[in-house]
Amino acid sequence: MNLMVIGRQAQDAASELALLATEKKREALAHIAELLVAQTDTILAANAIDVEAAKKKGVKESLIDRLALTAKRIEAMAEGLVQITALKDPVGEVLATWKVENGLRIKKVRVPFGVIGIIFESRPNVTVDAFGLCFMSGNAVILKGGSDAVNSNVALGAILRKGLADCGITEDAVYVIEDTDRETTKQLMRLNGFVDVLIPRGGANLIKTVLENSTIPVIETGTGNCHIYVDKKADLAKAITIIINAKTQRMGVCNACESLVVHRDIAGAFLPKLAEALAPYQVEIRADEEAREIVPDFAKASEEDFGTEYLDRIISVKTVGSVEEAIAHINRYHTKHSDAIITKDCKTADLFLRAIDSACVYVNASTRFTDGFEFGFGAEIGISTQKLHARGPMGLAELTSYKYLIVGNGQVRQ
Repeated sequence: MNLMVIGRQAQDAASELALLATEKKREALAHIAELLVAQTDTILAANAIDVEAAKKKGVKESLIDRLALTAKRIEAMAEGLVQITALKDPVGEVLATWKVENGLRIKKVRVPFGVIGIIFESRPNVTVDAFGLCFMSGNAVILKGGSDAVNSNVALGAILRKGLADCGITEDAVYVIEDTDRETTKQLMRLNGFVDVLIPRGGANLIKTVLENSTIPVIETGTGNCHIYVDKKADLAKAITIIINAKTQRMGVCNACESLVVHRDIAGAFLPKLAEALAPYQVEIRADEEAREIVPDFAKASEEDFGTEYLDRIISVKTVGSVEEAIAHINRYHTKHSDAIITKDCKTADLFLRAIDSACVYVNASTRFTDGFEFGFGAEIGISTQKLHARGPMGLAELTSYKYLIVGNGQVRQ
């Protein structure tokens, strides 16, 4: 496999996509959405091979859930593409226009990045989501998934390329790397000159590896040690419902709740109810000494527990005496992804919203909503936890840069 050849082909495709009419892009995405649903059996057969291999390796349940596809999940991927067709095409959007003193007229407009490389772990839906967003924003995309999902990704990639060809669009707008060798991944990370930006999606180790080895500019999509703070003025019944959803709906995703912070004024009433509510889900609660005095069955939390993204049936608990203490704890241990407060006090909620340094901050809602689909973006390329260029769920606009168009009438600089 010659990645330089793939890179050149992607560059040529990107030049074509940058000029592709909006309606043509919408028609292609709608056709591919139909094709995905029509090829459900093919996709599921390939995915079954990956799932069976993961089970034989002893991969934990929550990560197998991330890997597994169902007819419903394939329909959701297709629906994501359909949603994208309804969104405004960002390419060519005029961000600003002005005239300077010498008569030059300057316009700032959105343009595609060009070629985007995406390295991700075992979530095959990323193949479709990433393609849809990159394609609609005028970018070609090179996808390198994890070995755990290689059969699923290759099957999906073949369908995407066929769908493009059916519509008279270059197949090289999307390329799924089939080679699972780590050396190939390193080569992709150093394909500067061909790839304009690299986006890693996965765990802390993957992101760290990309940041340390890439010679291409990286948009960091971070891990999710997401917190929920239960304030002294919280509706405790509402808090229980939100925590159960945030922790147990899907445990292997980055927007699942991993850490709880509880005000000590309500800890005595709340923590026994929490233990009872989480028991049917077999969630282990690792707590500080103050919480363990209330519920002795809680396991003892270490310092490391407060900063861990478990992706498993484990959650940490820290008791505090004020919202200020809760904010300080969260800002110390979180990953700047998503954090929430449960409270009926508007002033406390406002302070939390302003002081928590995360991409997404919630009041009285589950952290599970940090998702491009839920935000109305159609899909997402990832959740950016950095602060340069993009932050939070990354949709179409976040996959563009801009350039300046300057029109003159013979002006020369003196």
